[in-house]
Amino acid sequence: MRQSILAGLAAGLLLGPVPSHAVQMSRAIEDMYSAVEATPPTAEQMMVCYGFLCRLRFFLYFSAADRAALTAIMAKGKANAADERKALQQAFVWWDKRVAREVGTDKRVARADFRMRDDDHNFDCYDTTRNAVSLLLVLREWGLLRHHAISDPVYRGKFFLGQTPHNSALLTEKPGGKEWTIDMWTTGFGQVPEVMTLEKWMDEN
Repeated sequence: MRQSILAGLAAGLLLGPVPSHAVQMSRAIEDMYSAVEATPPTAEQMMVCYGFLCRLRFFLYFSAADRAALTAIMAKGKANAADERKALQQAFVWWDKRVAREVGTDKRVARADFRMRDDDHNFDCYDTTRNAVSLLLVLREWGLLRHHAISDPVYRGKFFLGQTPHNSALLTEKPGGKEWTIDMWTTGFGQVPEVMTLEKWMDEN
């Protein structure tokens, strides 16, 4: 991993700085990054959070091959919002495998927390929410998010009903405004993330 980072730095010195611009975000999403001093994504890269509460970080720089792979996946969702959500699930599976090659999260488990005793190779829901929002922002920058807008992350945690605290990325369908969560934390490595209406997600445990 260290060699790939050094190679990327060397290439940057040879080729000069890559043009970039700030990704448009809501205040709530900006606060999500600033809360842990995380770097928001650009069209060229995203900071991957892992190790729980974004304790460990890795910068994923998207190659031309990465972009081509994600573009091909998202092309299957062009027709309508339902197809786009299915394509997004496959895009997240691709991302999960791509990141695992760099940071060793290929053994990560669903609903990981401190009881797993393997923080360095897992995501908690704070990590998965930041990562999901980052990937969605990148896809939007590439013009691949056609039928949904990126909404502010959501939270649930009704202690009096025995519901544990949890966060998720959120999409709003266009048109119509129906809200959908896309949640990696509840599934293990290489599995499609759960996608469900916000109403249903709020009642899950």
